[in-house]
Amino acid sequence: MAVRASLACFPSDPALHEACGIPWGVAVTPFSATDERGSTPATGAEGHLLPRCQSCFAYFSLLCPLDRWSWNCAVCGAENDLPADAAARYARDGGHDPPEMRSAFVDLLLPPREEGEAAAAAAPTPVYVAAIDLSSSEEFLELVKSALQAALEALSPGSLFGLLTFSSKIGLYDVQGPIPIVKNVFIPPDSDGALQVDLEDIMPLCSFLAPIDSCKDRITEALETIKPMSSWEVAANAHEGQDHVLHHVRGFGVALDVLINYLSSEYGNAFELARIFAFLSGPPNYGAGQLDISEDQNAGKARGADHILLQEQTRFYKNLATSAVQAGVCVDLFAITNEYTDLTSLKVLSVESGGSLFLYSSTDESTLPQDIYKMLSRPYAFGCVMRLRTSSQFKIADSYGHFFPDPQYMHVQHINCCDSFTTYSYDFEFEKDSQFSRKSSPPIIQIAFKYTVLVHNGDTSDFPNSGSRSKYLLERRLRVRTIQYNTTANIWDLYDFVDPDVVLTILVHQVILASLSDELETRLWLQDWLAVVIAQYNKAYKNVTSGGGTEMYNIDVNFSHCSQLQPLSRFVFAILLSPLLQVSSEGIHPDYVTYLQCLLSALEPASLRQAIWPTLISYSSPDVEAEVHQSLSRTVFTSERPIFLLDAYKDLLVYYSPTASSEIPFPPPRDCLLRSTVDRLKQERNITPKLVFIQGAHDDTTEFEKYLVEDQTLDGSLLPSSTGFSSFLDEVRSKVAEHSI
Repeated sequence: MAVRASLACFPSDPALHEACGIPWGVAVTPFSATDERGSTPATGAEGHLLPRCQSCFAYFSLLCPLDRWSWNCAVCGAENDLPADAAARYARDGGHDPPEMRSAFVDLLLPPREEGEAAAAAAPTPVYVAAIDLSSSEEFLELVKSALQAALEALSPGSLFGLLTFSSKIGLYDVQGPIPIVKNVFIPPDSDGALQVDLEDIMPLCSFLAPIDSCKDRITEALETIKPMSSWEVAANAHEGQDHVLHHVRGFGVALDVLINYLSSEYGNAFELARIFAFLSGPPNYGAGQLDISEDQNAGKARGADHILLQEQTRFYKNLATSAVQAGVCVDLFAITNEYTDLTSLKVLSVESGGSLFLYSSTDESTLPQDIYKMLSRPYAFGCVMRLRTSSQFKIADSYGHFFPDPQYMHVQHINCCDSFTTYSYDFEFEKDSQFSRKSSPPIIQIAFKYTVLVHNGDTSDFPNSGSRSKYLLERRLRVRTIQYNTTANIWDLYDFVDPDVVLTILVHQVILASLSDELETRLWLQDWLAVVIAQYNKAYKNVTSGGGTEMYNIDVNFSHCSQLQPLSRFVFAILLSPLLQVSSEGIHPDYVTYLQCLLSALEPASLRQAIWPTLISYSSPDVEAEVHQSLSRTVFTSERPIFLLDAYKDLLVYYSPTASSEIPFPPPRDCLLRSTVDRLKQERNITPKLVFIQGAHDDTTEFEKYLVEDQTLDGSLLPSSTGFSSFLDEVRSKVAEHSI
């Protein structure tokens, strides 16, 4: 569990926090195997015996004052009785202390849940279902088939796999016999999400879900039989009210609704882990959950306010996400289309169910097979519940990330599926009339993360009646981390302990949330925020130096005296230029903006920094790294370095200068340092970055130059004469001077 604070030294009071202007919060990556320093948790069993505070329900930790028969909660300070068995455990000598007495970061095994017959009946076998859009092209289906072949290779033996198709009808595949069988049921045009017959009556779930071990070849055979919906079927099923143009018919909403019900149980979860891969080639336009993407509607959106483009059309998918969470089903959405699909209305289904949203504009350059293989190959937890608690002087103001908020308890978040990259952010504020004083206890936060993992049970061949389901054991675990922070009444200490990557993380979350209401106001707010931070920084600097005035040329917009703040101006400039705040610009697809929102809102801080402000590294040769460049401008074209590697998270670009010697091999050889670095970055990333080699003397350099953001203009920023980063800083300097006079 990695936890990074935007202010590693907390402000002593609200006035100081306001004076510094920096967001105060943390970024939490709960399923990370280590903390932010690389340390692993203390592990053990008997997590159910970990004492809890009777007042705030926080867990006992190493930071709690402990007496023989009582302990004080580190979070709220309340005194609690210590049960006899706990007192005996904590009184042991000889180096056999329980994990919570050795570390404030623990990961403990819990006993099997005793939550009634429903939990006991839930099968530990992981279940995966592919839902494939047949109202598509041959190229789309070939790509999906390749992706599912990669998925079958990544899935663990013993998993169950189901295959479903949808268009104006739903197809269920039984691949457990000698030949694959498909049974279809038509979707009524006016369906409210229900079919005339239950899927269980069409095909029993045990026939639909096939064990991968014995049926992988027949799953492959079934995939090969899948063909796109033919034109005569489209014409036959075009319902009244449509124009004479033939539309592909996608009953996506109904298909997902009945599939989630199919995988659930009236008594609770039918499976501990169920994951749906939904492949979509265009907007849902049939039955419940259909979306209006007509030309008239789009024209109205283009003419109207910018934020209309990113508003949900229907609450159908919000309600469907609630059903998925209750059923323990995670939905991953893969959209392969350049057609406007209104992912804004669809994203809630994947975001709140703990899934991911992917967008590929074409089948030619899609990395779908690699992405789905990566996603399924890395460890992940499911059935997660997370709670962050704070000591009494401060509280959570906002929380951000891909979770489902508990309808009853504040700040309790349900996460159906979570991998080691997924990150959640929290923004803090002081309680009314509160502060940290010398006499008060230091600030504490405690994150409790309860989750389930599937552990392979080894070889069961000696047990003839064991079946595939016994190949897995469920482990329910509790991970708790308690952190104590220092405080300061000195603004310079705050500045010195700023983590710019976490500040960026919180800013991006705030920008995404605000831009859904008004893009223009968000742009203005972000620029004003930077002006305030610079003004407060300069005010603090003048308070500790002699002389100086409010003249514009004395204003330091580069944070020259504080290295931790120096990246902030560039971060703000890059956000203003990013598609996040360019929805109304020509060439920016609204669905791409939605995809970007989903991607960025789940990244841990270091990766988010790469995505917003790419890293540029120059090389003297393919085997000799020269330097890491802070600036992203066209000055690189005048550099003596012949090779550059630009890492923009989603893209990796290797650029050879036009002046590079012809003796330097292009592209770089496989065994050189540069290629090793590229391979390492691709391996570490949770998505597959696009790798491009550009020879400046012969190739189009547009792909590389678009990342040299310091020379770009701020369209729509309302800043006159904005011709790049330097001009942007001049405008900010003027704004600070105006407010300082």
